[in-house]
Order: sequence, then structure tokens, then C-alpha cells
Amino acid sequence: MKRFHIALAVADLEASISDYSARLGQPPSAVVPGQYAMWRTDLLNFSINEKPEMAGQLRHIGFEDDAAQDYSSSNDVNGLMWEFFSAAEQDARIISAYGVPVNR
Repeated sequence: MKRFHIALAVADLEASISDYSARLGQPPSAVVPGQYAMWRTDLLNFSINEKPEMAGQLRHIGFEDDAAQDYSSSNDVNGLMWEFFSAAEQDARIISAYGVPVNR
């Protein structure tokens, strides 16, 4: 499956989880308290990081694709970072960057 990926910085993780869960119609797939949350819908991989100094800013975009062999990233002509990865690769990176997520 291929999903579009959007990563945002937020001011308050818990308030954002509540808001985006309502908007997406489901709870997050993974949460690392105080740091990170991620939702996987049929079409979207949406993640947020608590970074109050960057709240509301787009961190990067890309694609989650189960056919991806590894992680890659590149910047487009506007300097925006695009990532390409499998779900398994992202799950491993979440653990290495933030710790083991809890499910809600």
C-alpha cells in the first residue's frame, strides 16, 4: 500500500492528538508520550512532533510505500524534504528516535 506522508510540528502533543483524532476519525496508530504521534489511514500517514518553537510548520512530506526497500530522502526544487520509506522502516525509526510507542 502507498500512503501520502505529512509531518507537522505542534505546540501541545496531547491537545493535537485529540484534535487530529477527531479530524481523521480514528486514534493514532502510535504515540510516544510528550514527543510524537502517528496515524495511518487508508490514504494518509500523518505524524506530529511536539516542537512548540516550530508549531504549525510543515516538517517534511513524502510517501510510505510497502514496496520501498529502505529509507531515502531528498529535497525538492523548493527545499522541501521528501521522504520515502516502508511502514516497517518507519516503525523502526520511531523506536530509534523516540522510544517504544504506546497504543491508545
